[in-house]
Amino acid sequence: MTIPTEPTEPTGDATVLVAESDSSQGPKPPATPVIAGRSPARMAWTRLKRDRASMIAFVVALIFILAAVASPLLSALEGWGPVSPDLKGINPDKGNFPLGALGGVSGKHWLGVEPGTGYDVFSRLVYGLRTSLIVSLLAATISTALGVVMGLAAGYFGGKVDSFLNWIMNVVLAFPQLLFIIALTPVITNAFQTDAHGGTSETLQLGSIVVIISAFAWAYTARLVRGQVLSLREREFVDAARIMGGGPGHILFKQLLPNLWAPILISFALAVPTNIATEAALSFLGVGVVPPNPDLGSMLESATQYYLYDPTYMVLPGMTLLLVILSLNLFGDGVRDALDPRANRN
Repeated sequence: MTIPTEPTEPTGDATVLVAESDSSQGPKPPATPVIAGRSPARMAWTRLKRDRASMIAFVVALIFILAAVASPLLSALEGWGPVSPDLKGINPDKGNFPLGALGGVSGKHWLGVEPGTGYDVFSRLVYGLRTSLIVSLLAATISTALGVVMGLAAGYFGGKVDSFLNWIMNVVLAFPQLLFIIALTPVITNAFQTDAHGGTSETLQLGSIVVIISAFAWAYTARLVRGQVLSLREREFVDAARIMGGGPGHILFKQLLPNLWAPILISFALAVPTNIATEAALSFLGVGVVPPNPDLGSMLESATQYYLYDPTYMVLPGMTLLLVILSLNLFGDGVRDALDPRANRN
């Protein structure tokens, strides 16, 4: 008679399976447990899914990202564009304030209209989200890539190369970044006037903002990668690659870089919300996206003129910016905790 033994429950990060025993052939020695291991990426994803706050933040951030991607569709569904004023939605006899309650909220304008201009607030919000995400993602990608290359070179080669690159990092980190970004942005954009009226195209304006933010943000990633490479370059697998004839390029990008994906991903995830806040601050101060192009920072700047009479117009872009940055920051913290092997498991 065969008595099956139920498999045990999964334990920790591995699954233990116990073989069946047959009593007709006499007692058998205890079965050796079979360990089904999991990859570091799968273990990190499991830890991330257990973090309820991070998953809620991920869902909220994903909603905003999808709204930004689908902004042309959403705007067409509502029937108004970001720079299509509805002059019938404002009252010229009363300071061009929106008609109706809550800033002119209606079935025609889901979130009301902008005081003074009559622009549809919903369309400007979703298009402003798209602008902020484009700038922040491009700047984070460029600064992360540049920081990884500089950090790899400084940490691996050492000596004069490390001293020179480390000096550059210290100089960049010592700058008051926001102040210099504010000062340099109009200088660069005015140097490339492309319009017939002496203005700058929207694409060039956004490109200059991306380049300037990236120029000041790469040093953080470089410093992080350099510290990791200093500890990894003395490991046995690097010595083995040298003995087998691997050149610096092979060691840097085939041996060291695959072991740095966790800190690089963390740095990128935390850089995106920081860049969104920087881009909004530049537009609020008048050196970012130029009106009437939609942007959350410029909407907040315009709202300062009307907040006593129409507080809704300030609350909507302010809450949108707050929720986007907060959700991305919380998700970035969750990614950091999930990828950290020393993080406590719940």
